[in-house]
Amino acid sequence: MKLPGQDAIARQADEHLVTHKVRLPRKLVEHPFRQVGKRLSWALIVLVATAFIVWADSDGYNDNSDGSVDLLDSFYYATVTLSTTGYGDITPVSDAARLTNIFVITPLRVLFLIILVGTTLEALTERTREEWRLNRWRSTLRDHTVVVGFGTKGRSAVRTVCATGLRKEQVVVVDPSGKAIEAATADGFAGVIGDATRSEVLKRAEVHRARQIIIATQRDDTAVLVALTARQLNKGAKIVAAVREEENAPLLKQSGADAVITSASAAGRLLGLSVLSPAAGMVMEDLISQGSGLDIVERPVIKAEVGRGPREVDDLVVSVLRGHRVLGYDDPAVGGLELTDRLITIVRATPSTQVAPDARPLPRD
Repeated sequence: MKLPGQDAIARQADEHLVTHKVRLPRKLVEHPFRQVGKRLSWALIVLVATAFIVWADSDGYNDNSDGSVDLLDSFYYATVTLSTTGYGDITPVSDAARLTNIFVITPLRVLFLIILVGTTLEALTERTREEWRLNRWRSTLRDHTVVVGFGTKGRSAVRTVCATGLRKEQVVVVDPSGKAIEAATADGFAGVIGDATRSEVLKRAEVHRARQIIIATQRDDTAVLVALTARQLNKGAKIVAAVREEENAPLLKQSGADAVITSASAAGRLLGLSVLSPAAGMVMEDLISQGSGLDIVERPVIKAEVGRGPREVDDLVVSVLRGHRVLGYDDPAVGGLELTDRLITIVRATPSTQVAPDARPLPRD
């Protein structure tokens, strides 16, 4: 694998046109241009209605230029009246025309101003409201999960971590694609548009306060640079990354990743297993699919299981996590289970399955 050269990295660091805007999830609302279009349409309707009201009673108005008021004069009068300009060249002279101005034209003038001024005020308040939401989001975001890349791998990773009860408000997605961030915010996640290899982009995702970081980029060299940058900003976060080529996994671990998933080789092994044993391939695919059939989860040992062997537990135990060691279920070193152990088990996934508060599924490829 060839990493970008020093010159390319320097040019990238000096590039000031990279977009890294934070977008918070929000309820689906009408597009701003469509809202403004509707308001302008209502303003035009009010203007036309006022002009025809004046034209219908044109005999009650006097034009200083020629004495008569035609349709064009009616539109002119409606325009200067609703905009509160009021040149005074066309004036109501009859009692009916003056009553119409009091009870009809004046309310229409107020409505016209509300429509136009309301559009401006809403634009200003929306900007202020968005800034307030962003500041509040930054001040309350702690121990969250940052997902770099919202492609197929990133979406699957987010679904998996959220299946254990992680709130969507605790997930921040970073991706250079605006469409990907729009999809993320539509799903209820906060998003940051930008290149995650740049420290200022990761800082906008508050990566220095994150508990775990998932790197699911499309390129292996990008994943290495993201891991280096993320580890520099956050020494204690758990970093899990995906790479396409197995030969790049050691490099990614050297860059700061705690765990590396090789997607290409994992898919290849699954393909080969499906050829040799279609049934075994179906079981493995079932384990990979979260929330259906069989699931593989990690959970703590309960008091009733202390002292028992892995095979004496009700669940199907695959491995025992003791300290920083992962022991097989048949490893003699396991002996009796301890209260501080954690079990990696295979369970049946059903809609009514209750997941223990401290249980979590294992990362999927």
